[in-house]
Amino acid sequence: MAADHDAYFEEVEARFENALDFDLGLEEEFHVLDPETLELTPGFEALRDAAGERLHGRIAGELLRSEIEVSTPRTLHFGQASKQLLLNRAELFALADREGYALGATGTHPFSAWKDQQIIDTPHYRLVEDRLKYVAWRNNTWAAHVHVGVRGCNRAVAVCDALRTYLPHLLALSANSPFIEGVWTQLHSARTQTFSRMFPRCGIPDVFGTWAAHRGFYEELIDTNCIQEFTQVWWSVRPHHRFGTVEVRVCDAQTEAWQSLAISALTVGLIAHLARVYDEGMPLPILPTRYVEENLWRAIRYGMDGKLVDWAMGEELPASDAIRHLIEISAPQADALGLTPHLESVERMVREGNGAQQQVKAHLEGETLTEVFAGTVRRAHAISLQEIADRQEDQP
Repeated sequence: MAADHDAYFEEVEARFENALDFDLGLEEEFHVLDPETLELTPGFEALRDAAGERLHGRIAGELLRSEIEVSTPRTLHFGQASKQLLLNRAELFALADREGYALGATGTHPFSAWKDQQIIDTPHYRLVEDRLKYVAWRNNTWAAHVHVGVRGCNRAVAVCDALRTYLPHLLALSANSPFIEGVWTQLHSARTQTFSRMFPRCGIPDVFGTWAAHRGFYEELIDTNCIQEFTQVWWSVRPHHRFGTVEVRVCDAQTEAWQSLAISALTVGLIAHLARVYDEGMPLPILPTRYVEENLWRAIRYGMDGKLVDWAMGEELPASDAIRHLIEISAPQADALGLTPHLESVERMVREGNGAQQQVKAHLEGETLTEVFAGTVRRAHAISLQEIADRQEDQP
């Protein structure tokens, strides 16, 4: 074993052994748009450079110059994280207004061409483009990621192994990308089909069972020049080496903040539930990848309009019933972690329809793809700027 492997993994393992259970950070990705045409436009650097000190420290690039990511600081309570996410949106949308941009928040852009987009000019993203070429160029997708602290290396791997079972459920709930490149795809998450079916080392990971197996695989990838750093493994759930968290990456970007918070709360609740099951020495709901992939395809294709398979029972369930089951198993952790009001919002999403369902409904009622997208942009903008007004009213 190379000495540099030892030094690297000693740091990673120390992060997990010292992690705080269920502290969390939330990441959201947004389209950068021309406010007149709503086409994607290369404005990342301008927004980053014009941001105030607090927002500047939370902004990151995400491959495209027409995309911007903003993250919350790590907090110990979901209520704190929710306030920070609302603050991020309020400040980011106000910044975009000042700098002459609009922002969008769906999993794909419905009509901008991938050929027109530009890669951020940094060493990291030049390397990504050099290694992936067409795959990187086509990745015009926007997601929401959730980081949750899980103490202990083996425990974090066990939680990741088990959470694979529920990734299709989280995708079905979050699906918000039925349109791409001027086409109604008839999928509910064209983002997932575009990203996870093209990128290497992506989608549903295998079951590892132990940290040693996880570590050994990464060492092999590095030794054989498959990857240069751990972030080049883009699985839908992974132990995050830099943060000592379980990172969930399966969800589409959400148009409205309450939707993003609902999905994030359910994710945190599931991780807390699985960690408790592990601590009690009970069997975790670990499925072979082939079974998870069957449900993932159903989530991509039908979202909340479809059914998911309960493999333990050997039967199909409406996606809404499957999601309600996840709310039930998350409930025991909800009050202590500050999840309760946001789990109630999950039920609201099930009743009212998620982003994909609402976009398709508007299109079937006669709106063009441009009109449907304009409606999502207006909603995201109005709600985010209302947060500014609410904060100002709360100040003495």
